[in-house]
Amino acid sequence: MVLKRIDLPVSGIHLYESKHQDGDVVYEHHHGIHQFLFALEGEGTITLDGTRHDCCQDCAALIVPYSNHAVVSDSRLTLLVLAFEETGTDSFARTHLLHTWFKASAMLQLNPFAAAEVRQLLRKMLFEQTHEDAFGPWALHIYLHELLLVLARSSQSSIVTDSNSLRADRIRSYIDRHYYEPLTASDLAARLGVGSRQVNNIFKEQYRMTPIQYMTEVRIKRAQKLLEETDKDIVSICFEVGYETLPTFYRSFKNIVNMSPNRFRQQSRNEKELGR
Repeated sequence: MVLKRIDLPVSGIHLYESKHQDGDVVYEHHHGIHQFLFALEGEGTITLDGTRHDCCQDCAALIVPYSNHAVVSDSRLTLLVLAFEETGTDSFARTHLLHTWFKASAMLQLNPFAAAEVRQLLRKMLFEQTHEDAFGPWALHIYLHELLLVLARSSQSSIVTDSNSLRADRIRSYIDRHYYEPLTASDLAARLGVGSRQVNNIFKEQYRMTPIQYMTEVRIKRAQKLLEETDKDIVSICFEVGYETLPTFYRSFKNIVNMSPNRFRQQSRNEKELGR
């Protein structure tokens, strides 16, 4: 099989566009490095070690070194190709991500939230690659690690058969990992490709609350844990769980816990003292 060489910059990471017209064929070959393929538009097939896979927008593939692969375009197919050496990752990422989750080449089933995260990380990498400065190579390595983490978590996602149940599960999982971000129903809807009202209805059908109500509960439960188990200032806890202002945090906390954060912390400490 043909070995095709890809020359990488000093950083060991390179992101580039690969355009394929209707009927184009890239015959089987392999490389001595890793590749991540992400389809921006079009349709076609990607063959990985003899197995053909359909490819369309937001499809992704991770190709390990010396794995034979080929690409056939059925319609205009535009891929972003991230080529990187294993040495571009740290030892923890190599052991727990590359060597654990990505031992062999595979097509990756990205849910809408994971696909949106991947798109944003690739945009960041393109920016760093285009606007080179002293921190560019460092930033590329950081974003590569983030990308591998997103892909591993996406591979770990549970399988739910019902479409709305699957969407609700994805929304909940996303909030569980991103509750500290300034999320809105519109943000979640954009990632799923549906309207805000539909997102609320899907989630309420499964969990009897809106996604934003669930996010508030997640934030406050985390805040309670920090108040009970740490001596962090309340302003630090407010920041950590995703609130921009103390009044908003206090109001949300009191609405759910029926007391202020200060009183909750004192009550928790009193109960511990009595239990000794």
